[in-house]
Amino acid sequence: CWLSPAAVRVKSDLSPFAACHLPSLSPFHANGSDSKKQRLEESPPSRVLHIRKLPNEVSETEVIALGLPFGKVTNILMLKGKNQAFLELGTEEAAITMVNYYTAVTPQVRNTPVFIQYSNHKELKTDSALNQRAQAVLQAVSAVQDGSSPSSDPGVLDLAPPPSPVLRIIIDNMFYPVTLDVLQQIFSKFGTVMKIITFTKNNQFQALLQFSDPVNAQQAKLSLDGQNIYNSCCTLRIDFSKLVNLNVKYNNDKSRDYTRPDLPTGDGETANKDHSLLGAISPLSAAAAAAAAAGRVALSGSGVSGVLLASNLNEERVKILYNKKDSALIQLSDGNQAQLAMSHLNGQKVFGKVMRVTLSKHQTVALPREGLDDQLLTKDFSGSPLHRFKKPGSKNFQNIFPPSATLHLSNVRDGLGEDDLRLLFSNSGGTVKAFKFFQDRKMALIQMTSVEEAIQTLMDLHNYDMGGNHHLKVSFSKSTI
Repeated sequence: CWLSPAAVRVKSDLSPFAACHLPSLSPFHANGSDSKKQRLEESPPSRVLHIRKLPNEVSETEVIALGLPFGKVTNILMLKGKNQAFLELGTEEAAITMVNYYTAVTPQVRNTPVFIQYSNHKELKTDSALNQRAQAVLQAVSAVQDGSSPSSDPGVLDLAPPPSPVLRIIIDNMFYPVTLDVLQQIFSKFGTVMKIITFTKNNQFQALLQFSDPVNAQQAKLSLDGQNIYNSCCTLRIDFSKLVNLNVKYNNDKSRDYTRPDLPTGDGETANKDHSLLGAISPLSAAAAAAAAAGRVALSGSGVSGVLLASNLNEERVKILYNKKDSALIQLSDGNQAQLAMSHLNGQKVFGKVMRVTLSKHQTVALPREGLDDQLLTKDFSGSPLHRFKKPGSKNFQNIFPPSATLHLSNVRDGLGEDDLRLLFSNSGGTVKAFKFFQDRKMALIQMTSVEEAIQTLMDLHNYDMGGNHHLKVSFSKSTI
């Protein structure tokens, strides 16, 4: 399997993509509780949001930071005695985007899950005398958003004019790979990212990232510093750099100048204008952007389910339960892998249908008692030979990439040539666009005409028996040929 599923409801002769599930979930299950479900569904959209279950001693800045990535925050009311708050955004559209994001991804404040829903109020009217501190913080944040100088008491929030458009980013506890493209998607939520340089210093992954405006850098630092990209790991430590401009010489997986698509890659080639060097990373729709790499920030905390709900599957290609014919429950080995799989696979086209992947409320996929699963709807994959990444913390986790048109082949049998592999992949129903052997000829890159074709051929040919105890290993590549 692509990561390490422990169990999946699936027909035994199909890939773990093809599976079946228990009854469908309300989209609010990821963000609320069953007792609140009816009220959540009845609340019409509003630019005022009600936030519940906040931890004790939470600050106004932390609550405002929940809304900053989605637009301008115009008002806030803290109800600290009730561990609640009301947050008003500039537009109803921004509020809808925020709620949609947090229905798929549980928001966290100080590693504590909080609950967000539409308020019955259409605007927030606050008594400035009673809400003085919150208003001072909001004024300071608004000043940063507007690009003016904050006039709030410095003791309330330290928001001096940003010294530079360049941020220095350090990733602590980097259990999963953080690439240049992941950083671009995360930080572009706050403004135009112009340049990025990544490097390793003192055995830590670091980056310099330049915005077009210092104010955008200030917003990003305020909202993202201390947040986790993945669950309980890959923590962002952000400070302003002493540099005010970055000099990027090459456009590759280590550095990028988004204003100069004509820069060489450093290996004698020139990057073309559509940034094909990104390795055909699957496009992120506006609605899914927050839930993918850009939105995995603020997923910190423990207790995240390792079970995914995959829906809108092709009913003719999967074994199904009677009450929901296009869905599946898939259990990964932990919550980190579940979130990574969700961000990479949600929205991908499989068997002609766009697959939807969300976190499930279920903590495990229960295996039936022996002899009771006469429909073969459930299978345990914990000992499957399909796993590419078996060892926790292995450096091979750096090679987990989203679906792309280019596939990486390894464990190629001696004597097998390019024509043999082209024929094998063509017979799987796709069209081979390009092929390239590595020097040792035990590995190769093969490029299909589309991401959907690459997904299909990976499902068909990963672990393919080539004879002589050689099983072909297939995974997605970040490269193009």
